Amino acid sequence: MNPENTADLLQKYDRLKAHLASFGSVAVAFSSGVDSTFLLHAAKDALGDKAIAVTASSCSFPGRELSEAKAFCEKEGVRQFIIESNELEIEGFSRNPKNRCYLCKRELFGKIKKLANEQGIAEIAEGSNLDDNGDYRPGLQAVAELGIKSPLRETGFTKQEIRDLSKHFGLPTWNKQSFACLASRFPYGDEINEKKLGMVDKAEQLLLDMGFHQLRVRIHDSLARIELSPDEFGKFMEERTRLEVNKRLKEFGFIYVTLDVTGYRTGSMNETLGSSRSRQAP
Repeated sequence: MNPENTADLLQKYDRLKAHLASFGSVAVAFSSGVDSTFLLHAAKDALGDKAIAVTASSCSFPGRELSEAKAFCEKEGVRQFIIESNELEIEGFSRNPKNRCYLCKRELFGKIKKLANEQGIAEIAEGSNLDDNGDYRPGLQAVAELGIKSPLRETGFTKQEIRDLSKHFGLPTWNKQSFACLASRFPYGDEINEKKLGMVDKAEQLLLDMGFHQLRVRIHDSLARIELSPDEFGKFMEERTRLEVNKRLKEFGFIYVTLDVTGYRTGSMNETLGSSRSRQAP
């Protein structure tokens, strides 16, 4: 950031802190992602011990993310609560309807509200930003219905501004890849189960361990459709890497392994929302 831009963003950050301070106390839904980490940092900055973190542990949330969430809270001295969230037990969730995220968020934030009430916390906040307004995100409907605060959207932060300030403050997530729950890897209408969630989790962890950065492994029955940043296609197509990925993903349970030539993009499963199949999805 140039000095002028930094000054403008720091003024914006001060407005965010003032907004958070007006809550009196807050429980931040904390996933260890770029947005929620920045929001938790700001909440701690604004409210001190009156800001707590609440992290959900579930089969659609990789263990690495939970470990990073715990490590950050311990390092920053933030009181953290971990709640169990079994999405597969939510009525209709495993059938993967178009409003799957709504069902999940209603259940999750209902549990966070209960915990916040028990802890005497006035408000609950989640980390969506202005860029989230442009995609199909039914979870934001649940956020609105339950009165959950969205401070980053409310004070006008974009994803890039969050990354820039995260780097300025030395947050470990400033260049972390974007993440969404593993259920988002399934086409609408395809059954979500623990076995397939595990297959996706292991496949994505393998690619991360191999040094790939921004990625998704979408699951289509027994086929893995790998989305990578196009600038990493060359690395992927090196014979040793390509054969190793194919071998390991088949060990995980996939029969076919493909590379999506369009490359990584958020919400690629939403590209089917206008199709006849998605209209028929429960």
